[in-house]
This record gives sequence, C-alpha cells and structure tokens, in this order.
Amino acid sequence: MTRLFQRIGREINYYRALLTHPRTPRISRWLLAAAIAYFVSPIDLIPDAIPILGQLDDLVIVPTLIYAALAFIPADVKAECRLATEQKN
Repeated sequence: MTRLFQRIGREINYYRALLTHPRTPRISRWLLAAAIAYFVSPIDLIPDAIPILGQLDDLVIVPTLIYAALAFIPADVKAECRLATEQKN
C-alpha cells in the first residue's frame, strides 16, 4: 500500500513539473488544470450519489483529460520532467 501512495505522489509531482515547464503548450496546461479541477471539485457531470455511474465518470474523464494533455507535450519535455521527478525521490 505504501508503494501505491509513493507512486501516486511521484505522478502528482510529474504532472506539476509538466505544468510549470516553460515548453509545455498552453493547451496541455489547460487540460491538466481541468483534470485536477474536475478531480477535486465536488461538482460532477454525474453526481457521485448515483451508484457506479457517479464514480465511473471520474474514472473516465480525468484520465482522458490527462491523456489528451500529454499528447500535445513534446517527448523531450516529458522525459526531462520524468527524470527530474525521479531524481527528487
């Protein structure tokens, strides 16, 4: 369980590094910010009170936004941020 939390922490730091990197395209910044905002927001497209569907929208929308954001970021920027994140830990 500890390894899972460590992995989540590394991924959060990686996305934070991508957000602050000067060569990250603006569209990627907006998509990553939207993913974070949607994840922490109490307002959902499908309320969590609806069984299964309420949680399913979080499991689909957030990764989709992250995937779309990563598609616009150059590979060398992603590699640089991943390396910087791994060196911190």
